[in-house]
Amino acid sequence: MRESGFSHPSRSKPFDRDEFGLTRFIVVEGRRLGGFGAPPGSVDRATTRFDFTFVALPPRTRSEAMTRYAVKEVFLTLQGEGARAGRAAVFCRFSGCNLWSGREPDRTGALCRFCDTDFIGMDGPGGGRFKIAGDLAAAIERAWTGGPANRYVVFTGGEPLLQLDEALIEAVHARGFEVAVETNGTVEAPPGLDWICVSPKAGAPIVLDAGSELKLVYPQEGLIPEHLSDLAFSHFFLQPMDGPELAKNTAAAIAYCLHHPRWRLSLQTHKLIGIA
Repeated sequence: MRESGFSHPSRSKPFDRDEFGLTRFIVVEGRRLGGFGAPPGSVDRATTRFDFTFVALPPRTRSEAMTRYAVKEVFLTLQGEGARAGRAAVFCRFSGCNLWSGREPDRTGALCRFCDTDFIGMDGPGGGRFKIAGDLAAAIERAWTGGPANRYVVFTGGEPLLQLDEALIEAVHARGFEVAVETNGTVEAPPGLDWICVSPKAGAPIVLDAGSELKLVYPQEGLIPEHLSDLAFSHFFLQPMDGPELAKNTAAAIAYCLHHPRWRLSLQTHKLIGIA
């Protein structure tokens, strides 16, 4: 990750911000990628992921953006994917993402075009704007019904690391929760996380290259498992891309795992059993 871009002349344009105080786009070598409010087709999809330089928010500006949290929904469910599938968890879904606006007219020009999640706004169950970490941590605790033991919260999105900070992690830890995050890996993680799941996207920089599990939605043009196998993760999963070719993608993922046993198959079990 290169942060020298903060003062580089070619990247000196101020960061656009949306209504939540989040960046509207990522600056990449002086060019703009589609983000919140980006016009369709604004992403150069011919550029490979190795051409990208990710420019993070300056610490001062990012701290200011974290004075409030924009949350789509907070709900109790079972973890549906990956190494912890079947475990009771409170999901806290933040609004907003840096790889797609979440709006259908922008999908074809987005860096991530296969997202199956609604992360726009704050109108879901338990959603809203939380001005301090303690308020959101209290809402997460209210959603938990399993008693004081084995408390588990998963921060997701959208892209949760645009908003998740050390103060919120400490606040939910203080309430006895183990803290996980599901991220696209384009933003560095704050300290204190207990479980990090990275789901990389073709064409996007992999800034967060170590963690608990790497979950690759498969197949993705331009991003093959062999390019990721040397990263510092404890678990490696292939998850068939949902959509009209799910059966074909599932067969391809099974075949790959059979011949590359470091990789395991992840299924979206919450969809199979009909829960959120």
